[in-house]
Amino acid sequence: MVTTLAVLAFALVACGAPPGSPGTTTSTTTSATTSTSTSAPAKRIKVPDVSGMNHQDAQNAMQRAGLYNLREVDGTGQGRALVIDRNWRQTGQDPAPGTEVDADAVITLTAVKYTDR
Repeated sequence: MVTTLAVLAFALVACGAPPGSPGTTTSTTTSATTSTSTSAPAKRIKVPDVSGMNHQDAQNAMQRAGLYNLREVDGTGQGRALVIDRNWRQTGQDPAPGTEVDADAVITLTAVKYTDR
């Protein structure tokens, strides 16, 4: 018990008085810096055309191009998850093929099952 009280007392002393308490001062220093360095523009990637491809192959093509932020959408509007990628066929993509995007851009791949009519 005595050890616990000693540790608590030490912790309170080590922390000091809270800001704004009598006897304390707070100072703020602001420095302005000017940067003259220039950074290279972000690398732009041309979105590949994956129209009609098997969904797995479409994902592979996007990743080969350097695009990894892929969003999958059920093209029927039923909101199904594209669980087994090889069972789905690409019916759309956004942005359009040939569009140049940043590497972290979201690419939406729309697909339907091969068994959908």
